[in-house]
Amino acid sequence: MNRYNDSPDFVANNSLLPPIKRVAAVHDISCLGRCALTVIIPVLSAMGIQTVPLPTALLSTHTGGFDNMFFEDLTRHMSEISAHWKSIGTDFDAIYSGFLGSHEQIDTLLSFIRDFARKNDGRKAFIAIDPVMGDDGELYSTYNDELMHGMSHLCVGADLITPNLTEACFLTDEKYPAHVPTEKEAKEFAGYLAKKLVDKFGCKKAVVTGSQADDGGNKILISTAIDAENEGSEPFYHSVPLMPRSYPGTGDVFASVLLGMLLDGRDFADSVRFASDYVCKVTEFSHRYATPIRDGLVIEPCLSLLTHPQD
Repeated sequence: MNRYNDSPDFVANNSLLPPIKRVAAVHDISCLGRCALTVIIPVLSAMGIQTVPLPTALLSTHTGGFDNMFFEDLTRHMSEISAHWKSIGTDFDAIYSGFLGSHEQIDTLLSFIRDFARKNDGRKAFIAIDPVMGDDGELYSTYNDELMHGMSHLCVGADLITPNLTEACFLTDEKYPAHVPTEKEAKEFAGYLAKKLVDKFGCKKAVVTGSQADDGGNKILISTAIDAENEGSEPFYHSVPLMPRSYPGTGDVFASVLLGMLLDGRDFADSVRFASDYVCKVTEFSHRYATPIRDGLVIEPCLSLLTHPQD
């Protein structure tokens, strides 16, 4: 007998708490450099959420600042893993996707979402798509047009999408800004992109991150969000100081904190503000360490800030 089986007497005990929230995280494993699953798992775990990884690719390092990395596409294994989960009745409170290793994974992920879109009790899983494709106006080296267009299909009808400014431009066929705009210009453009995203894809919530602006000589970073579930909703904005150094994996941390807040039942606007402020704090904290930028945010000492987030 497996002593860890759910015995009837144990399950019938009404004093037991309900299971904690469970997220299927469909992202890559970059072994060195804090990004994707190596930050998503600890962030969501610190927020009291079980994170079940469905790896899309295995890399020796992430793609920023490293050369000649090892890269293994895990498409076939994704299908095998998800088939086993389905056979044993696994369900998820949320499905959260990010970096994909090949265009074939678009269909694999769409199939996964169809299979796990509803929990065993009939409730809908929350679908969060972080369309990880590029930064600073350029696609990542592992991406191509086919994969970029496939990412658009994943955004259709999602509960939340979190593109950075580069990705929002690619998804909406808009040109990336050629210069650092004023705060007013940056908000107008990002707000326009956010509206276009929800109109084009029918997603319920969208956040455009990484809009840099010059606020009278002070550089700021703006998160622009819109909640299409509220009729007549207009974009809202939250600004933080632009740090002198930027780190890989920042978007993964932001999207994970935001998702954790929403799964905890927090208000959307408050969640966007908290996630933005948290990333700013961790970035500032990371400057204290003599580690290469390519190693990513020094997040380990900052996880305790997530255990009881305040509104």
